[in-house]
Amino acid sequence: MTTRPTVPQSARAIMLPSMRLRLRAAGAATLAVLLGTAAVGADAIQDFLRRHWRPPLAPQGPPPARFSPLEASLHPEACGTCHSVQFADWRESTHAAATGPGLEGQLVEMFEGDPRSALGCLTCHAPLAEQSPLVAEGNEVRPNPAHDGSLRAKGVPCAGCHVRGHQRFGPPRRDGSLASGVPRQTLPHNGVTRTPAFLKSEFCGSCHQFAPDGFALNSKLLENTYNEWKASRFAREGVQCQDCHMPERRHLWRGIHDADMVRSGLTITAAAGAARYRPGDIAVVTLRVTSTRVGHAFPTYVTPRVVLSAELVDGAGQVLAGSRQEKIVGREVALDLSREAFDTRLRPGQSVTLVYRMKVPGPGMRARLAVVVEPDAFYVGFFETLLRQGAGRGEPQIRQALETARRSPFSVFERELPLS
Repeated sequence: MTTRPTVPQSARAIMLPSMRLRLRAAGAATLAVLLGTAAVGADAIQDFLRRHWRPPLAPQGPPPARFSPLEASLHPEACGTCHSVQFADWRESTHAAATGPGLEGQLVEMFEGDPRSALGCLTCHAPLAEQSPLVAEGNEVRPNPAHDGSLRAKGVPCAGCHVRGHQRFGPPRRDGSLASGVPRQTLPHNGVTRTPAFLKSEFCGSCHQFAPDGFALNSKLLENTYNEWKASRFAREGVQCQDCHMPERRHLWRGIHDADMVRSGLTITAAAGAARYRPGDIAVVTLRVTSTRVGHAFPTYVTPRVVLSAELVDGAGQVLAGSRQEKIVGREVALDLSREAFDTRLRPGQSVTLVYRMKVPGPGMRARLAVVVEPDAFYVGFFETLLRQGAGRGEPQIRQALETARRSPFSVFERELPLS
Protein backbone atom coordinates (compact mmCIF):
# COMPACT_ATOMS: atom_id res chain seq x y z
CA MET A 1 0.00 0.00 0.00
CA THR A 2 1.41 3.39 -1.01
CA THR A 3 2.12 5.71 1.87
CA ARG A 4 -0.01 8.81 1.52
CA PRO A 5 -0.52 11.98 3.50
CA THR A 6 -3.63 11.65 5.62
CA VAL A 7 -4.56 15.25 6.21
CA PRO A 8 -8.18 15.73 7.24
CA GLN A 9 -10.06 17.01 4.20
CA SER A 10 -12.72 18.48 2.37
CA ALA A 11 -13.49 21.19 -0.06
CA ARG A 12 -15.11 22.91 2.89
CA ALA A 13 -13.06 21.35 5.61
CA ILE A 14 -14.05 21.93 9.26
CA MET A 15 -10.28 21.84 10.00
CA LEU A 16 -9.90 24.93 7.99
CA PRO A 17 -10.10 26.84 10.49
CA SER A 18 -10.88 30.30 9.82
CA MET A 19 -11.79 32.09 12.89
CA ARG A 20 -12.26 35.64 11.72
CA LEU A 21 -12.92 37.58 14.89
CA ARG A 22 -14.70 40.90 14.58
CA LEU A 23 -15.07 43.19 17.54
CA ARG A 24 -18.66 43.63 18.64
CA ALA A 25 -20.07 46.18 21.02
CA ALA A 26 -20.97 44.72 24.40
CA GLY A 27 -24.66 45.35 24.95
CA ALA A 28 -26.78 44.61 27.96
CA ALA A 29 -27.38 41.00 26.99
CA THR A 30 -23.67 40.37 26.45
CA LEU A 31 -22.88 41.94 29.80
CA ALA A 32 -25.38 39.64 31.45
CA VAL A 33 -23.76 36.62 29.82
CA LEU A 34 -20.32 37.76 30.98
CA LEU A 35 -21.63 38.16 34.51
CA GLY A 36 -23.14 34.68 34.27
CA THR A 37 -19.77 33.32 33.16
CA ALA A 38 -18.06 34.92 36.14
CA ALA A 39 -20.65 33.43 38.46
CA VAL A 40 -20.08 29.94 37.13
CA GLY A 41 -16.31 30.35 37.36
CA ALA A 42 -13.45 29.56 35.05
CA ASP A 43 -12.57 26.33 36.87
CA ALA A 44 -16.11 25.00 36.51
CA ILE A 45 -16.07 25.81 32.80
CA GLN A 46 -12.76 24.01 32.30
CA ASP A 47 -14.05 20.98 34.24
CA PHE A 48 -17.14 20.89 32.04
CA LEU A 49 -15.10 21.12 28.85
CA ARG A 50 -12.77 18.32 29.93
CA ARG A 51 -15.74 16.05 30.54
CA HIS A 52 -17.67 17.18 27.48
CA TRP A 53 -14.84 16.65 25.00
CA ARG A 54 -13.07 13.65 26.56
CA PRO A 55 -12.10 11.57 23.51
CA PRO A 56 -13.42 9.39 22.16
CA LEU A 57 -16.97 10.43 22.98
CA ALA A 58 -18.91 7.70 24.74
CA PRO A 59 -21.98 6.15 23.10
CA GLN A 60 -25.23 7.79 24.14
CA GLY A 61 -26.65 4.52 25.49
CA PRO A 62 -30.36 3.77 25.82
CA PRO A 63 -32.57 6.87 25.82
CA PRO A 64 -34.84 7.63 28.80
CA ALA A 65 -38.01 5.59 28.69
CA ARG A 66 -40.22 8.68 28.35
CA PHE A 67 -38.42 9.90 25.23
CA SER A 68 -40.28 9.78 21.94
CA PRO A 69 -38.38 8.55 18.86
CA LEU A 70 -37.87 12.19 17.89
CA GLU A 71 -36.33 13.04 21.28
CA ALA A 72 -34.10 9.97 21.19
CA SER A 73 -32.78 10.66 17.69
CA LEU A 74 -29.24 11.97 17.15
CA HIS A 75 -29.98 13.10 13.60
CA PRO A 76 -29.88 16.86 12.84
CA GLU A 77 -33.20 16.57 11.04
CA ALA A 78 -34.83 15.59 14.34
CA CYS A 79 -33.36 18.65 16.04
CA GLY A 80 -34.57 20.77 13.14
CA THR A 81 -38.18 19.87 13.92
CA CYS A 82 -38.12 22.52 16.65
CA HIS A 83 -34.81 24.32 16.02
CA SER A 84 -35.49 25.15 12.38
CA VAL A 85 -33.24 28.22 12.08
CA GLN A 86 -30.26 26.45 13.62
CA PHE A 87 -30.82 23.41 11.41
CA ALA A 88 -31.05 25.53 8.25
CA ASP A 89 -27.76 27.22 9.17
CA TRP A 90 -26.02 23.96 10.02
CA ARG A 91 -27.10 22.34 6.76
CA GLU A 92 -25.11 24.97 4.79
CA SER A 93 -22.12 24.97 7.13
CA THR A 94 -18.64 23.49 7.10
CA HIS A 95 -19.62 21.31 10.06
CA ALA A 96 -22.29 19.56 7.98
CA ALA A 97 -19.67 18.95 5.25
CA ALA A 98 -16.99 17.64 7.59
CA THR A 99 -17.31 14.11 6.19
CA GLY A 100 -17.29 15.24 2.58
CA PRO A 101 -16.08 13.14 -0.36
CA GLY A 102 -12.40 14.04 0.13
CA LEU A 103 -12.33 12.60 3.64
CA GLU A 104 -14.55 9.63 2.81
CA GLY A 105 -12.46 8.84 -0.25
CA GLN A 106 -9.39 8.50 1.96
CA LEU A 107 -11.16 6.56 4.70
CA VAL A 108 -12.23 3.79 2.32
CA GLU A 109 -8.65 2.51 2.25
CA MET A 110 -7.61 3.77 5.68
CA PHE A 111 -10.23 1.77 7.56
CA GLU A 112 -8.68 -1.37 6.08
CA GLY A 113 -4.98 -0.49 6.15
CA ASP A 114 -4.71 1.91 9.10
CA PRO A 115 -7.97 1.86 11.08
CA ARG A 116 -6.59 3.74 14.09
CA SER A 117 -5.63 6.71 11.92
CA ALA A 118 -9.08 6.59 10.36
CA LEU A 119 -10.66 6.69 13.81
CA GLY A 120 -8.40 9.65 14.62
CA CYS A 121 -9.86 11.57 11.67
CA LEU A 122 -13.40 10.89 12.86
CA THR A 123 -12.62 12.31 16.30
CA CYS A 124 -13.30 15.77 14.89
CA HIS A 125 -14.89 15.14 11.48
CA ALA A 126 -17.63 12.83 12.84
CA PRO A 127 -17.29 12.98 16.64
CA LEU A 128 -20.22 10.93 17.87
CA ALA A 129 -19.45 7.33 18.83
CA GLU A 130 -22.46 6.28 16.79
CA GLN A 131 -20.88 7.66 13.60
CA SER A 132 -17.91 5.29 13.55
CA PRO A 133 -18.10 1.75 12.10
CA LEU A 134 -15.22 0.66 14.33
CA VAL A 135 -14.21 1.11 17.94
CA ALA A 136 -10.74 0.76 19.47
CA GLU A 137 -10.35 -1.17 22.70
CA GLY A 138 -6.82 -1.61 23.94
CA ASN A 139 -4.75 -3.05 21.11
CA GLU A 140 -7.80 -4.22 19.18
CA VAL A 141 -10.12 -2.54 16.69
CA ARG A 142 -13.50 -4.18 16.32
CA PRO A 143 -16.94 -3.41 14.83
CA ASN A 144 -18.86 -0.77 16.73
CA PRO A 145 -22.17 -2.14 18.08
CA ALA A 146 -23.54 1.39 18.43
CA HIS A 147 -22.81 2.35 14.81
CA ASP A 148 -25.53 4.21 12.92
CA GLY A 149 -24.51 4.15 9.26
CA SER A 150 -26.96 6.87 8.27
CA LEU A 151 -25.43 9.27 10.81
CA ARG A 152 -21.86 9.17 9.49
CA ALA A 153 -22.53 11.45 6.50
CA LYS A 154 -23.83 14.20 8.80
CA GLY A 155 -20.31 15.41 9.65
CA VAL A 156 -20.41 17.32 12.93
CA PRO A 157 -24.12 17.04 13.79
CA CYS A 158 -26.02 19.04 16.38
CA ALA A 159 -25.57 16.20 18.87
CA GLY A 160 -21.80 16.35 18.41
CA CYS A 161 -21.75 19.53 20.48
CA HIS A 162 -25.07 19.44 22.32
CA VAL A 163 -25.84 15.86 23.42
CA ARG A 164 -24.08 13.56 25.90
CA GLY A 165 -25.81 10.50 27.32
CA HIS A 166 -29.05 11.77 25.73
CA GLN A 167 -28.81 14.88 27.89
CA ARG A 168 -28.92 18.23 26.09
CA PHE A 169 -26.39 20.99 26.75
CA GLY A 170 -26.30 24.55 25.50
CA PRO A 171 -25.40 28.18 26.18
CA PRO A 172 -27.03 30.52 28.69
CA ARG A 173 -30.13 32.34 27.61
CA ARG A 174 -29.48 35.70 25.99
CA ASP A 175 -30.06 37.40 29.33
CA GLY A 176 -27.34 35.25 30.89
CA SER A 177 -29.62 33.07 32.99
CA LEU A 178 -28.98 29.35 33.37
CA ALA A 179 -31.81 27.82 35.40
CA SER A 180 -35.00 26.39 33.95
CA GLY A 181 -38.19 28.18 34.93
CA VAL A 182 -40.26 24.98 35.02
CA PRO A 183 -39.55 21.36 36.05
CA ARG A 184 -37.22 19.90 33.43
CA GLN A 185 -39.09 16.63 33.24
CA THR A 186 -42.02 18.55 31.76
CA LEU A 187 -39.89 19.87 28.88
CA PRO A 188 -39.00 18.17 25.60
CA HIS A 189 -35.90 15.92 26.00
CA ASN A 190 -35.85 16.84 29.72
CA GLY A 191 -34.81 20.41 28.95
CA VAL A 192 -31.23 21.58 28.61
CA THR A 193 -28.26 22.08 30.92
CA ARG A 194 -26.98 25.59 30.24
CA THR A 195 -23.35 26.61 30.66
CA PRO A 196 -21.27 29.63 29.56
CA ALA A 197 -18.70 27.14 28.23
CA PHE A 198 -20.59 27.24 24.92
CA LEU A 199 -19.68 30.92 24.56
CA LYS A 200 -15.95 30.46 25.15
CA SER A 201 -13.20 29.94 22.57
CA GLU A 202 -12.04 26.95 24.62
CA PHE A 203 -15.16 25.13 23.44
CA CYS A 204 -13.84 25.25 19.87
CA GLY A 205 -10.29 24.33 20.85
CA SER A 206 -11.07 20.62 21.14
CA CYS A 207 -10.93 20.29 17.36
CA HIS A 208 -9.25 23.52 16.30
CA GLN A 209 -6.09 22.98 18.33
CA PHE A 210 -3.58 20.14 18.34
CA ALA A 211 -2.21 19.01 21.69
CA PRO A 212 1.28 20.26 22.64
CA ASP A 213 2.74 16.91 21.56
CA GLY A 214 0.69 16.83 18.34
CA PHE A 215 2.01 16.77 14.79
CA ALA A 216 4.30 19.73 14.10
CA LEU A 217 6.54 21.02 11.32
CA ASN A 218 9.39 23.44 11.90
CA SER A 219 8.48 23.30 15.63
CA LYS A 220 4.96 24.62 14.87
CA LEU A 221 1.81 22.58 15.36
CA LEU A 222 -0.07 21.83 12.18
CA GLU A 223 -3.30 22.99 13.81
CA ASN A 224 -2.74 25.85 16.23
CA THR A 225 -5.78 28.11 15.86
CA TYR A 226 -6.79 28.33 19.50
CA ASN A 227 -3.25 29.17 20.64
CA GLU A 228 -2.98 31.79 17.89
CA TRP A 229 -6.15 33.38 19.18
CA LYS A 230 -4.99 33.11 22.79
CA ALA A 231 -1.82 35.07 21.96
CA SER A 232 -3.76 37.82 20.17
CA ARG A 233 -5.27 41.08 21.34
CA PHE A 234 -8.71 39.58 20.69
CA ALA A 235 -8.25 37.14 23.56
CA ARG A 236 -7.08 39.97 25.82
CA GLU A 237 -10.12 42.00 24.85
CA GLY A 238 -12.51 39.10 25.46
CA VAL A 239 -13.52 38.54 21.82
CA GLN A 240 -14.37 34.85 21.47
CA CYS A 241 -14.43 32.62 18.38
CA GLN A 242 -18.21 32.54 18.61
CA ASP A 243 -18.47 36.34 18.39
CA CYS A 244 -17.45 36.23 14.73
CA HIS A 245 -18.09 32.67 13.62
CA MET A 246 -21.47 32.43 15.34
CA PRO A 247 -22.75 36.04 15.35
CA GLU A 248 -26.19 36.30 16.93
CA ARG A 249 -25.74 32.59 17.75
CA ARG A 250 -26.06 31.62 14.09
CA HIS A 251 -24.75 28.14 13.26
CA LEU A 252 -22.96 29.02 10.01
CA TRP A 253 -19.29 28.99 11.11
CA ARG A 254 -18.19 31.00 8.08
CA GLY A 255 -14.47 31.16 7.48
CA ILE A 256 -11.86 30.97 4.74
CA HIS A 257 -14.35 29.68 2.14
CA ASP A 258 -16.59 32.72 2.53
CA ALA A 259 -15.55 35.85 0.59
CA ASP A 260 -17.52 38.28 2.75
CA MET A 261 -16.08 36.76 5.91
CA VAL A 262 -12.53 37.07 4.61
CA ARG A 263 -13.07 40.67 3.46
CA SER A 264 -14.44 41.59 6.87
CA GLY A 265 -11.15 40.60 8.49
CA LEU A 266 -8.80 42.47 6.15
CA THR A 267 -7.90 46.03 5.22
CA ILE A 268 -6.65 46.21 1.62
CA THR A 269 -5.18 49.31 -0.01
CA ALA A 270 -3.63 49.99 -3.40
CA ALA A 271 -1.80 53.08 -4.62
CA ALA A 272 0.47 54.23 -7.43
CA GLY A 273 3.64 56.15 -6.66
CA ALA A 274 2.69 58.95 -9.05
CA ALA A 275 -0.45 60.30 -10.69
CA ARG A 276 0.90 59.54 -14.17
CA TYR A 277 3.99 57.98 -15.74
CA ARG A 278 5.46 58.65 -19.17
CA PRO A 279 6.30 55.78 -21.52
CA GLY A 280 9.70 54.47 -20.53
CA ASP A 281 9.29 55.40 -16.84
CA ILE A 282 9.45 52.78 -14.10
CA ALA A 283 6.02 52.72 -12.48
CA VAL A 284 5.76 51.83 -8.80
CA VAL A 285 2.51 50.47 -7.38
CA THR A 286 1.90 49.06 -3.89
CA LEU A 287 -0.74 46.56 -2.82
CA ARG A 288 -1.04 46.16 0.95
CA VAL A 289 -3.08 43.64 2.94
CA THR A 290 -3.43 44.05 6.72
CA SER A 291 -5.00 41.51 9.05
CA THR A 292 -7.07 43.92 11.10
CA ARG A 293 -9.99 41.83 12.33
CA VAL A 294 -8.71 38.24 12.10
CA GLY A 295 -8.15 36.80 15.56
CA HIS A 296 -5.53 34.21 14.58
CA ALA A 297 -3.00 33.63 11.82
CA PHE A 298 -4.33 34.45 8.35
CA PRO A 299 -4.81 31.86 7.02
CA THR A 300 -4.68 29.68 10.11
CA TYR A 301 -4.17 26.25 8.53
CA VAL A 302 -1.89 24.76 5.87
CA THR A 303 -4.54 24.19 3.20
CA PRO A 304 -5.35 27.73 1.97
CA ARG A 305 -3.14 30.28 0.34
CA VAL A 306 -3.71 33.94 -0.55
CA VAL A 307 -2.19 35.42 -3.71
CA LEU A 308 -1.45 39.13 -4.09
CA SER A 309 -0.83 39.97 -7.76
CA ALA A 310 -0.12 42.89 -10.08
CA GLU A 311 0.14 43.02 -13.87
CA LEU A 312 0.10 45.55 -16.72
CA VAL A 313 -2.97 45.91 -18.90
CA ASP A 314 -3.05 47.89 -22.16
CA GLY A 315 -5.81 50.05 -23.57
CA ALA A 316 -7.48 47.05 -25.18
CA GLY A 317 -7.61 45.19 -21.87
CA GLN A 318 -4.88 42.73 -22.77
CA VAL A 319 -2.39 41.63 -20.11
CA LEU A 320 1.19 42.23 -21.15
CA ALA A 321 3.15 38.99 -21.23
CA GLY A 322 5.75 38.74 -18.49
CA SER A 323 4.32 41.64 -16.50
CA ARG A 324 2.74 39.64 -13.69
CA GLN A 325 4.24 39.62 -10.19
CA GLU A 326 2.90 37.77 -7.15
CA LYS A 327 3.36 37.45 -3.43
CA ILE A 328 2.00 34.44 -1.54
CA VAL A 329 0.52 34.50 1.97
CA GLY A 330 0.19 31.07 3.53
CA ARG A 331 1.94 28.13 5.10
CA GLU A 332 3.17 25.82 2.38
CA VAL A 333 4.03 22.27 3.39
CA ALA A 334 4.98 19.18 1.41
CA LEU A 335 2.06 16.98 0.37
CA ASP A 336 3.41 14.16 2.54
CA LEU A 337 3.76 16.59 5.47
CA SER A 338 7.50 15.94 5.62
CA ARG A 339 8.61 19.58 5.66
CA GLU A 340 7.53 23.20 5.67
CA ALA A 341 8.58 25.18 2.58
CA PHE A 342 7.66 28.61 3.95
CA ASP A 343 5.29 30.37 6.33
CA THR A 344 4.26 33.90 5.31
CA ARG A 345 0.96 33.98 7.19
CA LEU A 346 -0.13 37.19 8.88
CA ARG A 347 -0.56 37.35 12.63
CA PRO A 348 -3.26 39.69 13.95
CA GLY A 349 -2.29 43.25 13.07
CA GLN A 350 0.45 42.28 10.61
CA SER A 351 0.62 43.40 6.97
CA VAL A 352 2.09 42.18 3.70
CA THR A 353 2.97 44.52 0.84
CA LEU A 354 3.54 43.76 -2.81
CA VAL A 355 5.69 46.52 -4.32
CA TYR A 356 5.23 46.34 -8.07
CA ARG A 357 7.86 47.94 -10.31
CA MET A 358 7.49 47.79 -14.06
CA LYS A 359 8.61 49.82 -17.07
CA VAL A 360 5.69 51.55 -18.76
CA PRO A 361 5.92 50.52 -22.44
CA GLY A 362 3.45 53.01 -23.88
CA PRO A 363 0.36 55.17 -23.36
CA GLY A 364 -2.94 53.92 -21.95
CA MET A 365 -1.37 51.45 -19.53
CA ARG A 366 -3.01 50.36 -16.28
CA ALA A 367 -1.89 48.27 -13.33
CA ARG A 368 -4.37 45.51 -12.48
CA LEU A 369 -4.17 44.50 -8.81
CA ALA A 370 -5.90 41.56 -7.15
CA VAL A 371 -6.07 39.54 -3.95
CA VAL A 372 -7.29 36.00 -4.58
CA VAL A 373 -8.02 33.42 -1.88
CA GLU A 374 -7.48 29.74 -2.71
CA PRO A 375 -9.13 27.99 0.27
CA ASP A 376 -8.23 24.48 -0.87
CA ALA A 377 -4.86 25.07 -2.57
CA PHE A 378 -3.20 22.19 -0.70
CA TYR A 379 -6.02 19.80 -1.49
CA VAL A 380 -5.79 20.40 -5.22
CA GLY A 381 -2.22 19.09 -5.27
CA PHE A 382 -2.97 16.45 -2.66
CA PHE A 383 -5.92 14.93 -4.52
CA GLU A 384 -4.15 15.10 -7.89
CA THR A 385 -1.21 13.19 -6.41
CA LEU A 386 -3.50 10.71 -4.69
CA LEU A 387 -5.24 9.95 -7.98
CA ARG A 388 -1.93 9.49 -9.79
CA GLN A 389 -0.73 7.08 -7.10
CA GLY A 390 -4.02 5.22 -7.07
CA ALA A 391 -6.85 6.11 -4.73
CA GLY A 392 -8.27 2.60 -4.68
CA ARG A 393 -11.97 2.22 -4.00
CA GLY A 394 -12.12 5.83 -2.86
CA GLU A 395 -11.30 7.17 -6.33
CA PRO A 396 -14.83 8.42 -7.21
CA GLN A 397 -15.03 10.48 -4.00
CA ILE A 398 -11.50 11.86 -4.47
CA ARG A 399 -12.31 12.95 -8.03
CA GLN A 400 -15.42 14.71 -6.79
CA ALA A 401 -13.46 16.44 -4.02
CA LEU A 402 -10.77 17.53 -6.48
CA GLU A 403 -13.29 19.20 -8.76
CA THR A 404 -14.80 21.03 -5.80
CA ALA A 405 -11.37 22.15 -4.60
CA ARG A 406 -10.51 23.47 -8.07
CA ARG A 407 -13.64 25.62 -8.03
CA SER A 408 -12.98 27.10 -4.60
CA PRO A 409 -10.78 30.19 -5.35
CA PHE A 410 -12.39 33.62 -5.19
CA SER A 411 -11.31 37.25 -5.33
CA VAL A 412 -11.59 39.56 -2.33
CA PHE A 413 -10.05 42.59 -4.06
CA GLU A 414 -9.68 43.83 -7.66
CA ARG A 415 -8.64 47.26 -8.87
CA GLU A 416 -7.07 48.89 -11.92
CA LEU A 417 -4.91 51.99 -11.51
CA PRO A 418 -4.19 54.20 -14.56
CA LEU A 419 -0.46 54.68 -15.09
CA SER A 420 0.02 56.55 -18.39
